[in-house]
Amino acid sequence: MASQMTWHGPSFMEGMPAVYLTFDDGPHPVITRQTMDILASFDVPATFFCVGENVDRYPDVMEELRAAGHEIGNHTQSHESGWNTSNFTYLKSYLACQRTTKALRFRPPYGRITRSQADALMDKTNIVMWDVLSADFDVKKTPEDCFDHLMVNTRPGAIVVFHDSERAAPRLLPILRPYLEWLHSEGYRCHLLPSAG
Repeated sequence: MASQMTWHGPSFMEGMPAVYLTFDDGPHPVITRQTMDILASFDVPATFFCVGENVDRYPDVMEELRAAGHEIGNHTQSHESGWNTSNFTYLKSYLACQRTTKALRFRPPYGRITRSQADALMDKTNIVMWDVLSADFDVKKTPEDCFDHLMVNTRPGAIVVFHDSERAAPRLLPILRPYLEWLHSEGYRCHLLPSAG
C-alpha cells in the first residue's frame, strides 16, 4: 500500500533543495490566519488539509487560503480514523469534504487508512502522507522539542506536517517563523507538491 501514497516530494526544484509544508485540521479563524501571515512574510506556499466540518464553519478562511496561493487538501468531513471506521462511512466522509474543498489531494487523519479504503480512493485523489511530523499536536512537547525535531529530520524532498488547530497552536506559532528562517539559511525553498501523474 505504501507505494500507492506520496510520502515525499522531489528533492530538488529549480536546482534548489525543496521542502513541502502541510497543515492539517483547519481552517481555524484565528490560528489559520496567523499561520498565513507568517507564511506570507516569507512568501511561502503550503497545502492545508482541511476538515470539512471546519470548512463549513469558516468557509471564508478557506477562500482566503486559496486567494493567498495555498492549496486546499481533503482531510475528511469529521476527522475519522480509517482504522476505526467502515469503508462506507469513511468514503462518505471523504466525499462530503470533497464537495466543499474540490481538493486534488487527500490526507487520512492520524495517517490511519486501511488498504481497502486507500484502494477505493486511489482513482479519485492523490493520498499524501509525510516524511517529518512536527509533533506540534503533542501537549507533552515544548516548542523547542518540536523545533529541534524539525531541524534534525528535515531533508531535501521532505513533506512536513504541522496543525493549524487550537491544540497545536502553543507549539506551532512559536516555531513556524524560526523554522522558515532556518530553512532559508540552509538553502531550502518551500514549494507546493507537484501535480500527480
